[in-house]
Parts: sequence; C-alpha cells; structure tokens
Amino acid sequence: MENENGQRLNNVEEKEIKPFSGGIMLLLVLIGFGVSIWGIIAGSINLSKMNYNLGAFLLVAGIVFFVVLCVLLSGFHILNPNEAIVMTLFGKYYGTIKKEGFYYTNPFAGAIHPARTSPVNTNINMGTYTTGTTTTNPASQGSKKISTKTLTLSNEKQKVNDVLGNPIIIGAVVIWRVADPTKAVFNVDNYKTYLSIQCDSTIRNVARLYPYDTMENDADEKTLRGSSQEIAESMRIELQQRVSEAGLEIKEVRITHLSYAEEIAAAMLQRQQAVAVIAARQKIVEGAVSMVKMAIDQLGQEEIVVLDDERKAAMVSNLLVVLCGNKDAQPIVNSGSLY
Repeated sequence: MENENGQRLNNVEEKEIKPFSGGIMLLLVLIGFGVSIWGIIAGSINLSKMNYNLGAFLLVAGIVFFVVLCVLLSGFHILNPNEAIVMTLFGKYYGTIKKEGFYYTNPFAGAIHPARTSPVNTNINMGTYTTGTTTTNPASQGSKKISTKTLTLSNEKQKVNDVLGNPIIIGAVVIWRVADPTKAVFNVDNYKTYLSIQCDSTIRNVARLYPYDTMENDADEKTLRGSSQEIAESMRIELQQRVSEAGLEIKEVRITHLSYAEEIAAAMLQRQQAVAVIAARQKIVEGAVSMVKMAIDQLGQEEIVVLDDERKAAMVSNLLVVLCGNKDAQPIVNSGSLY
C-alpha cells in the first residue's frame, strides 16, 4: 500500500490475541509468593541449624522464585469497555487486546501508545481536544491503553479563501473514533496530531471550492452558507480518505463557525444590504403595479368614472408615487380641471 506521497507503507495486519485469565494467574502468583517466602524462611532456619546444603538451596531457590514472580507481575492487564491495548514483543508486533476484562499476557510484551510517546499539540478535556495548547489529559497519564470511544475534535478557526478569492473564517468540529488500534499505533507517529493536521488541510481544500454566498436569489450553486450540510459531508468523505491509513473512522463533520474576514466584512455587509434593498424594491414595484391595474379595472368595470388615456396615465403616475415612495404622500386637492 502507498500513501498520497507515493511512499510504500509497511502495514501490520491486526492480530487479536486471546490472553490467559488474569484471575487464575493472580491466584497462582500469590501461591508462588507464599512458596517463595516459605523457602526463604525455611532456608534461613536450616542455615541457623548448621544444615548448610539444604538451607542454602532453599534460600537461593526462594529468592530466585520471588524475583521471577515479581517479573511475572508485569503481565497483568485490566481493560475497560471501549479500550484496546496494542502490544509488542522485542520490537515485533505481538497482538491486540480489544475485549474488556482482567487478563494475563507475556510479561515481556509491552503495550505501546503513540500519543503517549511523542509530543502532542492538543488539549484533551472530557473526550474532546483542541489544537493550539500543549497539555495532557490527567485521566490518561501513565496509561498505554487506546480509547476506542467516540471523541470530538474541535478545530481552531482558520482563515481561507473561497472560490471567489474572498477571505473567510471557518471552523469545524469532527466526530471520530479509533476503528483499528493497530493501524493507529504503527502507521502514523501520533494519530491525534495526524487527524488534527489532516482536518486543517481538508477544510482548506473543500472551502476553496465553493463561494461563501451567492447574491442571486435563483442561483442553484452550492455555497458555504447555504449548503453547509452538503459541504460538511464532502469534508467528511475527504477526511475519511486521508485518515483511513491511520485506522480512524470519521463519523461526522460539522461547520461550527463561518464568517467573512474582518478586512472585507463591512464591504460584504453593504453588498448584502444593497441586494436586500433591491429585492425589496422589486417586490414593492410588482405589488404596486398589480394594485394600480386592479384599481383602473374596477373603476372601468363599475363605471364610477370614465378615464381617457391621459387621465389613466396621470392616475398611474400618482398611485405609483404613493405606493412606491419611502415617505407618506402629502395629498393635494385639485379644484380645477385637468385640461
């Protein structure tokens, strides 16, 4: 398999191991500690009685057995629901444990967690983390377990250019989880940092393909403001393709912030206001014309007054001024003839 840069990846196939029961092994270890302590005490008693051969054997055997049991203690693991442990043995992949319980494995097989072994530029808090601050989640200190719970990445707001070149500020939140712990450990250096960087890149790539908004009411073009759900789905699909090699599953991407950049916000606001004024005027004119037509038709049908073309033109002009004007019209009483 090759990544997007053409480099070949040495993928490790996940192997789920079936460890021994931790309860049974703990009982055997406790019995062993009892036997080793008995051997040390019995050897010391025999040495005090000048029985050097048996005393030395029991003492040395008890000490060696005690040391071996202390080494065996490192093989116990407690796994909570929605957690996994990826283990290596002398530099080689040993296996993955994904089921919750109390287990015992090879004491020389160690768990590995890349997010704990390399610097992470994240701020983790109650299942969420935000780029920009270097801190550590207190709940995960000293733990090499990989959480497979659904987490939230709240990405920082960033300035990008839309398809028209207008600078905009956009922010998104990503709902994700670790689907393949083995890939998350071995295919990338730190899957959380990797996800954050890929999220930034995806937002930039998708946002520059669409305009922030269209000023035409009948336009069918997708925009960042008007088609946020469809564009967020496009972001999810592209981000999923980018992080698949890291064993991550992207469940949802949501646009949480969208606005023009400060340098053009005022100008764009004036433009939107002008478009709104024009649209409002169009509606007013359409309504005024229909009202004038209705008035003239009713006057003619009911023969209230007979209007020639000149009087109709004057009436239309007056009605349009009254209906389309911004201010209240001042009535003028005409006591003379029109001619």
